[in-house]
Amino acid sequence: MTIARFAPSPTGDLHVGNLRTALLNWLMARKAGGTFILRIDDTDRERSKEEYVDSIRIDLEWLGLEWDRIERQSLRLDRYEEAARNLRETGRLYECFETPVELSLKRKMQLGRGKPPVYDRSSLNLPEEEKAAMRSDRASYWRFLLDRRAIKWRDLIFGEVSIDAASVSDPVLIRADGAFLYTLASVVDDLDMNVSIVVRGSDHLTNTATQVQIMKDLGGEPPSFAHHSLLTGPGGEPFSKRTGDLSLKELRSAGMEPMAILSLLATTGSSVATSLFSSLDELLDVFSIGSFGTAPTKFDPGAISRLTARHLSHLPYLSVSGKIRALGVPDGDAEAFWLATRENIDVLNDLSDWWRICSDGANAAVEDGDREFVSEALDMLPAPPFNSETWQNWTSEVSRRTGRKGKRLFMPLRMALTGRTRGPEMASLMPLMKRICR
Repeated sequence: MTIARFAPSPTGDLHVGNLRTALLNWLMARKAGGTFILRIDDTDRERSKEEYVDSIRIDLEWLGLEWDRIERQSLRLDRYEEAARNLRETGRLYECFETPVELSLKRKMQLGRGKPPVYDRSSLNLPEEEKAAMRSDRASYWRFLLDRRAIKWRDLIFGEVSIDAASVSDPVLIRADGAFLYTLASVVDDLDMNVSIVVRGSDHLTNTATQVQIMKDLGGEPPSFAHHSLLTGPGGEPFSKRTGDLSLKELRSAGMEPMAILSLLATTGSSVATSLFSSLDELLDVFSIGSFGTAPTKFDPGAISRLTARHLSHLPYLSVSGKIRALGVPDGDAEAFWLATRENIDVLNDLSDWWRICSDGANAAVEDGDREFVSEALDMLPAPPFNSETWQNWTSEVSRRTGRKGKRLFMPLRMALTGRTRGPEMASLMPLMKRICR
């Protein structure tokens, strides 16, 4: 059975980079009819906050990425301690005493000599009496003793991967404050929860190599791995808040639509052309982890806005009827109002501006050279209510009397009635207009 998981740390809001990983794991599980686990990585007691746990759940529910069960790593500390004890007993977990300053100095010296900054294992063979003396004035931390050999696996995206453990520092599994780090907690959880597939960013490749060794030392078999490419800005620059690493909370507040976000992130970096999908089921039909490439992937945040507008333009009235009623649109006008405006909004909140124009009238925008023409034309406009023939009949009569045609005729009149140069077909909008400002 396919079991996938998403393991966010509740130290901040989810952003599109997090979501991409969550979505790909969700798709892997659902494609195979398997299980999707939401696993909260809250072992960092200082930085983890319950408000972010709530935020993660709200974001995933908003997007429709439902989980089969939720786990909390903070409730599994005894299990991590048991695993650490086993590794100590087999000699694979050893105590270290260097301070952060000392480690930084070592790395600088190694780099200065042209050597890779790999931990030198100076704490590994310290005599017990020396360790006891050091414990009296400094806190110790614990590293996993890697077998310095090639670690290989077949990645579902990268293909055959081989990483020489001799080029990697022995990973720290337990901090000086006693906190279990992600590397150990994730390994234990993946084994205990029978996780069969792990999809994550390619920046985790080296981390995966060390986890493979730890899993085998704990007597388990590693799951399958798929490391997706990293996102960059539109120009290839590192992806960050500055270039568009938007939180889902921000996107939701801005009116972006879930399927626009999901459609983009499910196809970005793959051979499947980015297009607007109508549902998660439709996404599942085309999803294949093998379609993703390894090269850094350019991500255009503006594409979410464009896909949102396209999504809205195809929505039926019933899917937005509650929103339209909340604006105060009369039931008799509501569906016609939606059909007239849906192709002229970027987000649903734009509807309020169009209803204000219809119900209260717009501040006319008239060029100086058109003022006399518009004044004459408005004198020829009958009083509301209007119907579907009003625009055609009125503009035809205005054209006959003034001689204006084409853009010189229609654009000033549109701007006079709506205050805008673009918008819905006026023949559809005018029957909804209750008041004309002059």
